[in-house]
Amino acid sequence: MKEVITIAQLVVSVVLIILVLLQEKGGGLSGAFGGSEASGFAPRKRGLERLIYFATLAFLILFAVISLANLLIK
Repeated sequence: MKEVITIAQLVVSVVLIILVLLQEKGGGLSGAFGGSEASGFAPRKRGLERLIYFATLAFLILFAVISLANLLIK
């Protein structure tokens, strides 16, 4: 059982890395210090950008759950 969870964690982590790399660049560090026009946690995105954004959030939550399961199962 532990092996299955470890493999699932590896697959989810690779997908999460790909989703983060697919997201649109926001201007580097200038966006973190107020240089970006978008504000808030969910900038106004449409279409594929929105799908990638929410898929990233879903895989982040899934990764956290799998990590906890991997930690708790002996």
